[in-house]
Amino acid sequence: MAHCIVTGAAGFVGSHLCEELIARGHRVTGIDAFIPYYPRPLKEGNLAGLRQGERFTFYEADLRSADLRPLLAGADAVFHLAAMAGLLRSWQEFESYMTCNVLATQRLLAAAVEAGVPHLLHISTSSVYGRFATGDETAPLAPISPYGITKLAAEHLCRAYAANHGLPVTILRLFSVYGPRQRPDMGYNIFIRSILNQELITVDGDGTDSRSNTYVSDCVQGLILAFEQPAASSGETFNIGGGEEISVIEVLRMLEELTGQRARITHGPPRPGDQRRTVADIGKARRLLGYAPATKLVDGLAAQIAWQRSQMERPAP
Repeated sequence: MAHCIVTGAAGFVGSHLCEELIARGHRVTGIDAFIPYYPRPLKEGNLAGLRQGERFTFYEADLRSADLRPLLAGADAVFHLAAMAGLLRSWQEFESYMTCNVLATQRLLAAAVEAGVPHLLHISTSSVYGRFATGDETAPLAPISPYGITKLAAEHLCRAYAANHGLPVTILRLFSVYGPRQRPDMGYNIFIRSILNQELITVDGDGTDSRSNTYVSDCVQGLILAFEQPAASSGETFNIGGGEEISVIEVLRMLEELTGQRARITHGPPRPGDQRRTVADIGKARRLLGYAPATKLVDGLAAQIAWQRSQMERPAP
């Protein structure tokens, strides 16, 4: 049994990761600052089941200011998921993205070195590749949004601490994660919510932008495989994706079929910094980690629709 630290534990991917680590017999310490990117009650809901377990401990702490070394004491691994996500707000709130994604990462890395953490897994994003994320991990890195720039800076910090202080680091770049608990600002959550409520959906651009989708349980599988095989993953960078590419318009048609309701669509201008196409090349993760995403997009979307329907039917707090 290992002791794992998960930053961003109350978030979408973080809460699923905590649950799976505990299901595999590990002890988990979760850290989250509840930065008001989206409503705190949603994050508290993500933690509700975890808080009932004996092998989960939670600390509300801000990585930018908290004394981190005591929180990392005795850790076998640190999963660093905490970040300001989403590209649109990064144009308007750059200081928050800089401090949450760069400063917080630097402070965590320094504390990990001091605490002697044997493995830090840094969760990054396909946004570091730029407008087209279609190659393997050696593809050029040219982010086109402040969000992507801060996440790439965090990757460079990880490599600097690895090179200069011997900290074992693995970098995992996620591609368009979806499923139950997806953040309310993310595309599929917005699309499903709007279709179920018969609200107008504004498609940014012509709808031909495409994404390589990763169901949340497949994403978590990739992170845990990297944790379980430090000899294979330490010092490496991996793409973690689901293997199915689909355009915005195509996914809206799929959601119409799954919900039995029509989508009301209008078109707006493209968002600055948006990626045109992402296709996760996961050959390296398959080869070195045995990563094998199993969830088909249609099944994953059905699960997310069911979850969002259940949330809509719950009485307001």
